[in-house]
Amino acid sequence: MVKVMMGVKGTGKTKRLVELVKQAAEEAQGDIICIEKDRSLTYEIPYSARLIFASDYSIGTFEFLKGLISGLNAGNYDITHVFIDSLLKLVNKSEYQDISQVESFLDWLSDFSQRENINFFITISMDVSMATPAIRKYFE
Repeated sequence: MVKVMMGVKGTGKTKRLVELVKQAAEEAQGDIICIEKDRSLTYEIPYSARLIFASDYSIGTFEFLKGLISGLNAGNYDITHVFIDSLLKLVNKSEYQDISQVESFLDWLSDFSQRENINFFITISMDVSMATPAIRKYFE
């Protein structure tokens, strides 16, 4: 399952993501991963969730992010939830100037999610009016 929360800055996406991480930490039977750009959520995410600071890895591209997610799964088959805060801040702007790159990544993630039985929750800082039908199908 892939769920996307989209909206401009200040619409409560990250706050909702933190609530979902806390809920998963209480209820999930597996491991929880949260990927964020920097260290701003350090004290809000429960210690039982693995917090990954994307800035430590210079992600840059959707291909790199796919590799990171695949590697996390290869090293830990107990992952049940992955939360990604501010997807577009993790990749270079040239990666998402063509919205089809975002659509392609979400479709890949959906296939990966079904194959590996992992739930993905993603926030995207962008006006909802810019969401295509291919992105809207993942809206929470």
